[in-house]
Amino acid sequence: MRTKKGIVTSSKMDKTVVVSINTYKKDPKYKKSYKVTSKYYAHDEQNLCKEWDEVVIIETRPLSKLKRWEIVKD
Repeated sequence: MRTKKGIVTSSKMDKTVVVSINTYKKDPKYKKSYKVTSKYYAHDEQNLCKEWDEVVIIETRPLSKLKRWEIVKD
């Protein structure tokens, strides 16, 4: 199972949070580093997470059209 660590950027939906994960990539030609942000929809059963919380998400079966991750711990 894959796990990722990120920050909750939206918790306005019921039992769903949006987790943003920043990674840094390097341009192959110019060798400059740049930031890439990925957004993941994660399942939060008790609606405990708030915005700017740091969470760990784990891959799970598809729960809806976009949700494929679940909150493991805050």
